[in-house]
Amino acid sequence: MCRLAAYIGPEIPLENIVTAPKHSLLSQSKDAYESKVSTNGDGFGIAWYGTQSEPGLYRDCLPAWSDENLISLCRLVKSKLFIAHVRASTTGTTMRANCHPFVYQRWSFAHNGQIGGFQKMQRRLEQLLSDDLYQAKQGSTDSELLFLLLLQSGLSSSIDVACGRVIGLLERMRKEMSISEPLRIALVISNGKDLFGLRYASDKFSPTLYRSKLLDNGGISIASEPLDSVRDNWVLIMPSSIVEIGGDGMVQERRIILT
Repeated sequence: MCRLAAYIGPEIPLENIVTAPKHSLLSQSKDAYESKVSTNGDGFGIAWYGTQSEPGLYRDCLPAWSDENLISLCRLVKSKLFIAHVRASTTGTTMRANCHPFVYQRWSFAHNGQIGGFQKMQRRLEQLLSDDLYQAKQGSTDSELLFLLLLQSGLSSSIDVACGRVIGLLERMRKEMSISEPLRIALVISNGKDLFGLRYASDKFSPTLYRSKLLDNGGISIASEPLDSVRDNWVLIMPSSIVEIGGDGMVQERRIILT
């Protein structure tokens, strides 16, 4: 399973989340505590927002710990909003196009989990995409297709509606195609102004996703595992829930309604 971390708040160096903390995302790439596998070495990436509406993107298929530029990049680049990810592949080969985050226009997205029975569903799901979204597809992962399906389902209008539609669709298809493998999703997504986290599973084993309490600078992080290894500083996002963190620091958590 992959590991992810995101941040929204006053501008900080990326290293404050990605490389510097005791249990940073870089540390989790080598030694994750709450994952089926402790090593997440099948690539990494960071999407961050600056002065433009569309995010910057840096990805590679190398393990995060082997990239000589990552520590320097994270030390010098500052942002008010960013998403980072280290990958342990479940679907799709190890190549840059399959590394998270994925971006489309102003949106950025990273995922930990799996769409059970994805190979059986893939062709039908791809047929639901518009020509523009299908042509935007670069890799072969279930995660990228999940992102594109959310965009197709009205993400720009309502993240709650889009998530309810897509997860409901996936659950119906699992039933119709007699797929026993579960749907398990933990994701973060941003429109460049707000940060969203979602946690869901069709069984009782939702991938972990935590929201930090206010950081020292007033910002908030979402991560697969507490970055400081202190559980009291973090709140576990409830299963079947979406958490929304606005640019003003306002936090809302609500249940997913499948349609």
